[in-house]
Amino acid sequence: MVALLAQAAQLPVLDAALSKEMILPVVGVSVFYYTLLPALRFWYAERTSPLRHLDGPRSPSLLMGSFKDIADDIKVIGKWREQFGRVFKYKGIFSVTNLYIEDVKALSHIAHNGHLYQKPAFILADAKRLVGHGILALEGEEHKRQNQAFGPAQIRLLAEGFVAKSNQLRDVWNHQLKNPDGQVIDVYLGLRLMTLDVIGDAGFNYDFDALEQRNGKSNELADLFTRIFHSPESQTASGFHLVQSMFPVLRLVPLPGVRGLRKIARRMMDISGEIVYKSKAALINPHDLSGKRDLLSILLSANINSDIPERQRLSDAEVIAQIPGFFVAGHETTATSSTWALHALSTNLQVQAKLRDELFRLETDTPTMEELNGLEYLDWVLRETLRLYAPVVFNQRVALQEDVLPLSQPYTDKLGNVHSNLTIPKGQMIHIPLLAVNTSTEIWGEDALEFKPERWAKLPDAAREIPGVYSNLMTFWAGAHNCIGWRFSLAEYASTFKAILYALIRAFEFSPVPGVNIEATGALLLIQRPTVAGQKHGSELPVMVKRHVRSE
Repeated sequence: MVALLAQAAQLPVLDAALSKEMILPVVGVSVFYYTLLPALRFWYAERTSPLRHLDGPRSPSLLMGSFKDIADDIKVIGKWREQFGRVFKYKGIFSVTNLYIEDVKALSHIAHNGHLYQKPAFILADAKRLVGHGILALEGEEHKRQNQAFGPAQIRLLAEGFVAKSNQLRDVWNHQLKNPDGQVIDVYLGLRLMTLDVIGDAGFNYDFDALEQRNGKSNELADLFTRIFHSPESQTASGFHLVQSMFPVLRLVPLPGVRGLRKIARRMMDISGEIVYKSKAALINPHDLSGKRDLLSILLSANINSDIPERQRLSDAEVIAQIPGFFVAGHETTATSSTWALHALSTNLQVQAKLRDELFRLETDTPTMEELNGLEYLDWVLRETLRLYAPVVFNQRVALQEDVLPLSQPYTDKLGNVHSNLTIPKGQMIHIPLLAVNTSTEIWGEDALEFKPERWAKLPDAAREIPGVYSNLMTFWAGAHNCIGWRFSLAEYASTFKAILYALIRAFEFSPVPGVNIEATGALLLIQRPTVAGQKHGSELPVMVKRHVRSE
């Protein structure tokens, strides 16, 4: 050691001028490698792309592209579609080309070649930064391994208890109603709290008591979940967080709201860990878990089952990450879709009355799932809500290698050339418009934008070609692993939706609040939620609610 120090002391010292001469070239090379070289590669890829002659809207900004247009108005894509057709391109952040595809034949090809088209890395990174190493943030073999924990047998166990919670929400609203002529209630808030209770109990044996918050109680995890998804500033913060995931160098920049969002996410993961460790404590006596039917208990029991191979078991970190992941997959989609259903029924009073007549055919407050599933018009209302108010408006995929997409109809490029297929370069971003396909007049007819449950009595032939895993709808995207938690969404959503409407439509009459316009926001960041136009209160759906008096 002494000898090394002695040798170091004899090394020449660089003078200031020489240091500057060395630093400048290093800085120059770094700027070229990390900035100019990627820019040159991007420029070359754009100029040689097989999509370079594909038409599309002009980009309003070199930096932001059309990102802000889509963020401000989820209907702007539809306007472009009317102008440019089923296949076009638009610019995203930093002018990255996004390919819009509404051609059903091409979408079927993408759906059934999931190994070629996967979620972009930045979306997975964004999910991982927020909710950990769970099923929401995975692709490929890792996704398949974790997905085995959520098979049909496990999910069926979660489809119980919804009727009781729906009746509890009914009682809460009934208690709030002081005016016999009705009063305004934010139905989205009530449905969020109710579904949060369901997910906590059925998913993780966790008691939120969210519906009791109005009685002065509060739950930290419920509060965190509201702040991260429903506060007025959450959409902006989530947008900046997504941009940082797209371009990691921007994580060095203190973008508005991101630090607070990350702090909330970390606390949410901490509480999720506490829930898991409390459940693991029961493993001291495995019989303590044998009678529990929540998802977390099933996962933990599977992890100690000697019949399950070690490689198929989930680590503690993976189990913890399932909790916030399932809150998004189950709680968010169910609460939002049920809310849109009440919005549609409040603005279509004849449909509401027809549904109520069917529901009163059952002379019970606690119907079984079999009884609910036997109500045909209720099922049509479910399907029509999923069609017209898809919680997730669009998905994104990236091509892992060059491919050729077949088209059901040819397109004409900017040079006037007609193409019957579409060559996709490796790395191409693809915009999959779930809601646009669900509401296409070419598929569903001229009344595609109307809430019309009767259409499900006889589907148009064109709708049968849609590559969806449920009822010819893009709402649950087909493919290797479909939408977020699709098994949970299908079983839990259908059961919860029907139980909610059964309890509420029998008890109340819903109508729109005069002068209040409802619009959808937040679709860019995952789920479209209702808000009041011109207001900045966050997600809400005020509706006029009145007790229903049944005529004898």
